[in-house]
Amino acid sequence: MTTRVRPLSTADRRWARRMLLERWGSERMAVHGVLYEPAELEGFVAEDDAGEPVGLLTYHRTRDACEIVTLDALAEGQGVGTALVDAAAALGDARLWLITTNDNVRALRWYERRGFRVVAVHEGAVDRSRATLKPEIPRAAPDGTPIRDEIELELDRDIAR
Repeated sequence: MTTRVRPLSTADRRWARRMLLERWGSERMAVHGVLYEPAELEGFVAEDDAGEPVGLLTYHRTRDACEIVTLDALAEGQGVGTALVDAAAALGDARLWLITTNDNVRALRWYERRGFRVVAVHEGAVDRSRATLKPEIPRAAPDGTPIRDEIELELDRDIAR
């Protein structure tokens, strides 16, 4: 499969909301004390050979930093996520970073293989978001792992592939 990445358009926003609701259980994302509506952010859509969407990355930019807010590859193991992260890196911001939660070990491994490093652990950050921004955040992952902390990762451009 060839993956083509293009900017998220206004016409994509309805699909993005549906996809986020299906995959995340909500159209809203609470991270580092901020409540985002990712489908309303800037982003990239990955398409397959038939032009069907197979991935979405949303981001928030400030000055010289780009925060990846969501990353979803609907076709896993085919380079979709990597193509989307590469598109975000190509924006040229001095800092490309993201937050994931302590239970998301699979994502941590995936990001680290692509040159991201853990730069901070924000203990209790998910608990605070659950208490103040988004009470529907689950207390535990499906495997029973408590979801409490945010892990901040940043792309190390010296080791990125």
